[in-house]
Amino acid sequence: MNLRALPGAWVAMAGALLAGGAHALSISAPWDGQPQWWLQLFALEVLVRLVDSAPSTRAAALRGFLFALAWLGGTFWWLFISLHVYGGLPAVLAVLSVAALAALLALYYALAAGIVRHCNIRDPLGRALLWAALWTLAELARGLLFTGFPWGAAGYAHVDGPLAAFAPWVGVYGITAIAALAAALLASVAASAQGRLPAALALVAVVALSFGLGRLQPAAESAVIAEPLRVSLLQGNIPQDVKFEPGIGIEQSLQWYGQQLNLASAPLVVAPETALPLLPEQLPIGYWQALQARFAAGGQTALIGMPMGDMRSGYINAAVGFTPGRTAHYEYAKHHLVPFGEFIPPFFRWFTEMMNIPLGDFRRGDVGQASMVLGAQRLAPNICYEDLFGEELAARFVDPARAPTIFVNMSNIAWFGDSIAIDQHLAISRMRALEFRRPMLRATNTGATAIIDAQGRVTHALPRLTREVLTGEVYGRTDITPFAWWAGRFGLSPLWGLALAVVALALWRRPRP
Repeated sequence: MNLRALPGAWVAMAGALLAGGAHALSISAPWDGQPQWWLQLFALEVLVRLVDSAPSTRAAALRGFLFALAWLGGTFWWLFISLHVYGGLPAVLAVLSVAALAALLALYYALAAGIVRHCNIRDPLGRALLWAALWTLAELARGLLFTGFPWGAAGYAHVDGPLAAFAPWVGVYGITAIAALAAALLASVAASAQGRLPAALALVAVVALSFGLGRLQPAAESAVIAEPLRVSLLQGNIPQDVKFEPGIGIEQSLQWYGQQLNLASAPLVVAPETALPLLPEQLPIGYWQALQARFAAGGQTALIGMPMGDMRSGYINAAVGFTPGRTAHYEYAKHHLVPFGEFIPPFFRWFTEMMNIPLGDFRRGDVGQASMVLGAQRLAPNICYEDLFGEELAARFVDPARAPTIFVNMSNIAWFGDSIAIDQHLAISRMRALEFRRPMLRATNTGATAIIDAQGRVTHALPRLTREVLTGEVYGRTDITPFAWWAGRFGLSPLWGLALAVVALALWRRPRP
């Protein structure tokens, strides 16, 4: 063991942790809740230099692991609130659970960093391409394998930055790849005399392309539906610790949401996920029938979050729609369920039995379910964190005649308290709006209830943790972005294939000992 190398090793590990923490802040900064694209590039550039300077493959992998551990733990630390405060898991076990999840997911990035160092490519441009490919594969693996948990993906830091112009072309994972490439090129320009000019020219090309795409819209404004849709979004602010308690939270929910559904005058009124926390047959006598009659007889449409189903066929986390002139209701069943919160993974029932999580074992709906038709609009509901999975939303765009004109997200983020999770989820919805050039309506229990336009801008929003109704107008669209076209048909396989091809080429061409 080289004892003189130990201080430098400790400094490098501390630097990886600090850079990972900065990367977590870049997703949504606690000082204003907004993504910080410049901080994401800086943090990743620091990691690239730490990996390049690592004395061995093992040291590089450790630095990648520590960076990702700080980044992921610092991004979704609020899972502690749902596990401990509302789930009843002892604090120590809740902390260990969040840390274990972050550590498990960090292994993808440790592997990526280790392979970069192992390949030892001397050409700065080739090394940057390899880095971008491996980092993208790590993000794809985290987002898709074992049900996927892509919360806090690097690309979300760029929803307001210059790289946002790439969203309707390559999606959030494509932005992640481009950001990783830019960070690696920055590291080469800053640290390497040899090959600095090609790296600098490549970096200039990335910047120029982002500004060029910003001017080149993937669809004409003629795709906007001329008639705006006026909407009312309900935010009940029902405390999570009593939301499912009979006589307390359940009564509050039924009373307030029932009142607002009756009073709303907008053509569309939306109540959030599990706004009505009971099955139809569990509702007070006449409640369900009154809702059906109220919207069947009037000129308005409602989308309401509530559980549906029965013991025989299974229960679903649903968005239920009532439309004028029809007593039969529209029904959307949530497809991408939350592990431990909405379904129990194999061999983990012992863990969920330690917590108090109601409605914790749902049946999964299909991908690409039909939209709800409202005049010229086609409304595509997605429930809670389903809007993280753009490749699944893209399945609805294969047939342009049936493609959604407006997204509707119905969420209950009260599980995570008054935390940065609210801001992070808003940025996620904004990225989906950019990818598909579709407005996103967000009706939530505690925030962020908002109207997002097709350019990813928040046009209307309610203060978090308030009991209010948000009313505004939204313009639907009918065009199909390049991302919607290829992701709807092929999912994310093109990104997988391209990244794997780059890695295979790098491994084939790496210097032999």
